[in-house]
Formats: sequence, structure tokens, C-alpha cells
Amino acid sequence: MKRNYQLLEKRRKFVQNYVSSNQHRQMKQVVAELSEQLFLSERTIYNIINQAPALKVVV
Repeated sequence: MKRNYQLLEKRRKFVQNYVSSNQHRQMKQVVAELSEQLFLSERTIYNIINQAPALKVVV
């Protein structure tokens, strides 16, 4: 099933903005919250975060 590129980009930007605004918190907690909010796996969220050039996270 093909996904709409605009929706994927919107989701990617939301994750990146959420992570950048919650940098003072533990990454594991932030990823768990995003997983619950967006119904995505933690692996998918880490992949989105690692795609951003300024938001490198060690998994």
C-alpha cells in the first residue's frame, strides 16, 4: 500500500519537532510517548530521528 508522501513528511517533521522541544528529557521516555501518540514502533521513531541531520541519536 502506497503512503502519501505529504503525510510521511508531516509525521517526520512532527517527530523531529517533538524530539527537539523535549531534548532536556530522556530519549527513551520521549520515544515511548511518540510511540503511543502516533501508533508507531520505537524502531520507526528512531529511524526518523536518525534521518534528521541535526538530531543524531545513538540507538
